[in-house]
Amino acid sequence: MSRLAAVDLTLQLTKSEAKAQLAAAQERLVGLRLLLGGQIGPRTVGPPLCVLFEGWDASGKGGAITRLVDHLDPRHVRVAQFAAPTADEKRHHFLWRFWPVLPGWGGMAVLDRTWYGRVLVERVEGFATEEAWGRAYREITDLETTLAAEGMILVKFWMHLSEEEQLRRFESRQADPYKAWKLTDEDWRNREKRPEYEAAVEEMLDRTDRPGAPWHLVAAEDKRSARVAVVRTVCEAIESALAARGVDVDAALLGRVPVRAAQE
Repeated sequence: MSRLAAVDLTLQLTKSEAKAQLAAAQERLVGLRLLLGGQIGPRTVGPPLCVLFEGWDASGKGGAITRLVDHLDPRHVRVAQFAAPTADEKRHHFLWRFWPVLPGWGGMAVLDRTWYGRVLVERVEGFATEEAWGRAYREITDLETTLAAEGMILVKFWMHLSEEEQLRRFESRQADPYKAWKLTDEDWRNREKRPEYEAAVEEMLDRTDRPGAPWHLVAAEDKRSARVAVVRTVCEAIESALAARGVDVDAALLGRVPVRAAQE
């Protein structure tokens, strides 16, 4: 079974369940973010955190990003959106335009679309040669391996939903004057190439899922459960990274910092 087919799209949360679970996850993330930024706990900056979002059109990336960052101090997180490269950006290596937004130690960045465009839309639509997108898998894994070795926490999301739910959301957007701007002719064209995109996604997942930069497939059929899953996954990634560095996360969040950790 393919990885996309294995995603359980039946996951659902009621409005009350989602509200309670999301609030708890967001509160946890606020503390973890302050811990990474050196504002609480040992008062030393932690590793950089970079959250990458990819997914089907209308899969809820924007809504998930909003819930991920809206409780954080805006000075402590950068959200960057990437569309098709400009004429000037095309003059450089495809990874060049992403470097300026990558976070340093103590920082956090969220990328709405990423360098994976080279092996997804650029591959399927023919904007990159087969040689170029075929080479990109190694270039991307080399980049992510380097960043992870330097200490960066990389959290990569693929927001997955069914073709039927995507159509429902497209039609809903089309009928809403305040959301119609989100829907373009390109979105409809891309939808017609769903099989080609699925093949590209599967190869991307297979060739770029690494211990330091694993993929997290989020069932996005139900927006509520997807948003909770995103915030929880980021929290878990931070906790795991800090624990690996010998930080007692719960003690640090409560201000009970072990002497050894504080001295380090």
